[in-house]
Amino acid sequence: MATMRLDPQSLTTLLPRIVAIARSAGAAILDIYAREFSVSLKHDQSPLTAADLAAHASIAAALKDLTPDIPQLSEESTPADIAARRSWSTLWLIDPLDGTREFVQKNGEFTVNIALIHAHQPLLGVVYAPVPNLLYAGAHGVGAWRIDAHDQRTPLVPRATAAHPPRVLASRSHRGASLDGLLTRLGAHETLSVGSALKFGYLADGRADLYPRLSPTSEWDTAAGQAVVEAAGARVCDLQGHPLRYNARDTLLNPSFLCWMDDTRDWLALVDKP
Repeated sequence: MATMRLDPQSLTTLLPRIVAIARSAGAAILDIYAREFSVSLKHDQSPLTAADLAAHASIAAALKDLTPDIPQLSEESTPADIAARRSWSTLWLIDPLDGTREFVQKNGEFTVNIALIHAHQPLLGVVYAPVPNLLYAGAHGVGAWRIDAHDQRTPLVPRATAAHPPRVLASRSHRGASLDGLLTRLGAHETLSVGSALKFGYLADGRADLYPRLSPTSEWDTAAGQAVVEAAGARVCDLQGHPLRYNARDTLLNPSFLCWMDDTRDWLALVDKP
């Protein structure tokens, strides 16, 4: 198993390399985004394009060169045997193109997500949106940053209180009655509809206050975003208040969760628990 060190100094050295890998995958995605492409359906009826596969190949090869001893789990890789992957204490968790529906609709709200998981926790994450050339990166014990299209690097820091009314992130492609009920209980609020893991970035950089996700997600959808926002001082918890964990169960589907920065408010009280 992996022998690399996972202390803050090592993660600080590793982070820009993962940023570069994410940017390279983003370039491969944009090459296909700029021309005609076909769309097929996977077994779960989610869309698949050549861009998903090109980004996966780019990331997989680069991570194998960088950390050959660390296994990879990607949305587009052959599913790992459950017993085998559960034995991995450290792994890369990857969504090569998060928001394929947004890619197909050409609204620009898709991302490349790369996370380093250790002991079921996301230690490092990069979320890169190729169209606006907007990148979020963070690591445990290191900090988090937003890097814009002009290569301006802005630290992401904790915020003491939410806006009034609070700004709530909702998925552009997934919404349901449970979310509508939570918003009713919340009262006055502003809703921002955003695709992909950009929602984590928007919360981390202060554009939103709450990200409730009460519809299904997979672990590769959230791991990188969780690493970024936690490094920025936010929390990502299931509806019982426990942080999301990775590669800890037979399923790769996450439980419902909330993400927030302002800890002075009991956001979990908004959830309609059975």
